[in-house]
Amino acid sequence: MKVNKIDHIGIAVKNAKERLKLYEDFLGLKVKNIEDLADRGLRIYFIEIGETRFELLEPLNENSEISQFLEKKGEGIHHIAVNVEGIEQAVELAKSKGFKPLSEVPKSGAGGTKVLFLHPKTTGGILLELVEGEHK
Repeated sequence: MKVNKIDHIGIAVKNAKERLKLYEDFLGLKVKNIEDLADRGLRIYFIEIGETRFELLEPLNENSEISQFLEKKGEGIHHIAVNVEGIEQAVELAKSKGFKPLSEVPKSGAGGTKVLFLHPKTTGGILLELVEGEHK
């Protein structure tokens, strides 16, 4: 597996329209795309900043992947993602190095990517996302 760059920082928000005041009105950044991942209960706002992005993760319903995080921890940084090549080998490599993948195979991510998360209890408290592919 080869790491290329920081892909994005995922930020959990209750109401993206309210939070966009910081990114658009204050920082002058623009939302490049909005994507719904209905199967995961997420609406993602993609905000480019240089070679990376902020991704605002807004729940579409109370059963969303992000809802429990928001309930327990409130709004804030949810995960850090790195862009990689060779994600298919990442599950076994992570296990061999003492890290716990949250799934046995990479899943479909936003923008046509493949993603794999590593459990924060094994990474020093960071939910680390591995992302393969460029967002379409």
